[in-house]
Amino acid sequence: MTFRRVVIILLIVGGFWYLTSHDTSLIRTKILENRLHGSSLRLTEADAAPEYDAEEVNNISIYKHVLPSVVNITSQTQALNFFFQVVPQQGQGSGFILDREGHILTNYHVIGDAQQIEVTTSDKHRYRATPIGKDPVHDLALLQIHAQNLTPVTLAASSRNLEVGQKVYAIGNPFGLAGTMTTGIISAIRSIHSPQGAPIENAIQTDAAINPGNSGGPLLNSRGEVIGITSLIATNPNENVEQSAGIGFAIPIDTAKAVLGDIQKYGRVRRPSMGIISLPIGPDLAEQMGLAAGYGVLIQRTVQGGAADRAGLRGGNQTAYLGNTLIYLGGDLIVNIDGQDVTNTQDISDVMNRHQVGDTVTVTFYRGRRKMTTQVTLGEAHEQAA
Repeated sequence: MTFRRVVIILLIVGGFWYLTSHDTSLIRTKILENRLHGSSLRLTEADAAPEYDAEEVNNISIYKHVLPSVVNITSQTQALNFFFQVVPQQGQGSGFILDREGHILTNYHVIGDAQQIEVTTSDKHRYRATPIGKDPVHDLALLQIHAQNLTPVTLAASSRNLEVGQKVYAIGNPFGLAGTMTTGIISAIRSIHSPQGAPIENAIQTDAAINPGNSGGPLLNSRGEVIGITSLIATNPNENVEQSAGIGFAIPIDTAKAVLGDIQKYGRVRRPSMGIISLPIGPDLAEQMGLAAGYGVLIQRTVQGGAADRAGLRGGNQTAYLGNTLIYLGGDLIVNIDGQDVTNTQDISDVMNRHQVGDTVTVTFYRGRRKMTTQVTLGEAHEQAA
């Protein structure tokens, strides 16, 4: 009897040792499988196709409507490498179709002085593109392709009444990823400088993701109308990375319309200018300078032979410093052009966008304490003129 008890204990101990020191996954698997055999796996599925909320419906509608109008642009130039050998260099960006004749608007920096430009439409067809007009100052370029069944975009009536907080959409080809749409809002309306260093007034700042390859694509409002041309992204100067940081800029469509009007009328860009270098004036600055009005733009200098110079407007003749910036005092203070109050340089830019070279505008200004009015015949803007 005692022997039998010893044998049983040895078997129990040996079995425990075997189970704890050997792979028993097969046993466990069989046990789990046996447990599952007694029950069924039930999944919960929707009874119908998913429904979209109003915002999603509008997003989808805009994308489907505008996508056929957005194109991918590749450009090829010749450059010299380290060994002074000619090698091809390729650039890439976006653009959008303006009409059924194949005119396409994009950024100047997308094509530059490329020897070869190719456009790929949303249906994957490729076409050789011809430059029709270029405007390095405003970073715009007009191309043309010869194709059938093109779908043009709808341009907004004006970009003048845009508001911060307004929803926007960007469609383009970031990093070559065709047909990408991002959304955001208008973060600000401000002056910026183009890649060539020229000022662009009323640029649209947005937090919609804009990356390399988006340049030249449309920025849209919530009705799917083009309000701007995506052009620039702000990057950290301490990081050698070009990608969205939540701060992108688009050229307003009013500027683009003015450029297109010049190309159509003259075959090249002829932007009107008053020929002045000016300083925006607010109430505090006006009080410090003892000016006759609490707003306006103070003429710093007039371009010799320019529109303002010919009309008798005067720049400053006394030097001073505003912070670390050299300014000139004593010039005429412009407060109104053609019945529109002028509070900053953007207001002057708005007036220029509504006129052509050779048009005459009525300028109201203060010379000292004396309020005066004169007629100014607009001249042609040049890169070196403000």
